[in-house]
Amino acid sequence: MHKKTWLIFSCLAILISGYAVVQYFFMDAHQAGFVKLKLLLNSTLSSFWYIMLYLHIVFSIVALVIGPFTLFSRFREKNIKRHRMIGKIYMIGILLGGVSGLYLAFYATGGLMSQLGFGFLSIFWLITAFQALIKIKYKKVLDHQKWMIRNYSLTFAAVTLRIWLVLFTVLFGFEHFNISYSIIAWLCWVPNLIVAEWFIQRKLNMMKHQENANLQF
Repeated sequence: MHKKTWLIFSCLAILISGYAVVQYFFMDAHQAGFVKLKLLLNSTLSSFWYIMLYLHIVFSIVALVIGPFTLFSRFREKNIKRHRMIGKIYMIGILLGGVSGLYLAFYATGGLMSQLGFGFLSIFWLITAFQALIKIKYKKVLDHQKWMIRNYSLTFAAVTLRIWLVLFTVLFGFEHFNISYSIIAWLCWVPNLIVAEWFIQRKLNMMKHQENANLQF
C-alpha cells in the first residue's frame, strides 16, 4: 500500500471509529441511529443483543484502525515483530467482530435481503482472515498479502456503509429506508471486494513486468 493510499484509508478509518466511539460510549447508545431505528421497529431488544452490538463495535474498530498498518509495506519491512503483534491483534478483532456481526445480521433492518447481505459479509470476513492465517503459516507471503487485502476491503465496509447511507439519504430520503438499507447491505462490501481484486491483479501484473524487465536486463 502506497503512503498516500495508506493515509486516506487511515484517516477515514479513524474518523468513522471516532464517530462510533463518541456515539456509543460517550453519548446515549439508545439515541444512536442504528439502535434508535431498531427500537422504533422492534421495542424489545434483548440484553444479549446489546452485548453483541458492543462486542462488534469494539473489535471492529480495533480491526479498522490497525488494519492499514498491517498493509503498509514500509512499516511491515522495518518492523517485522511489531507487524506480527499487530497482525495477531487484528485477527482477534476480526474473529470477535465477525462472530458478533454474524449474530447481529439475523436482526438487520430491511428484512431478508439485509440479513443475507450482512450475513455473507461476516462470513467472508472470517473466511478471508482464516485464509490469510493459513497462508502465512506455510510461509506463502504473497498469498497471505492477497488475502489480507481482500480481508481489509471487507473491514473497510464499516466506512463505505456510512458513505452509502449518507448518499442514499440525500438522494432518496427516509421514506423507503428499508429498501435503501437492503441495497446498502450489499453495496457496502461487494464493490470493495471487486476493487481489492483489481488491486491484487494490478500488483501482480506490475511484479511480472518487473521480473520480465530484470530478465531482459
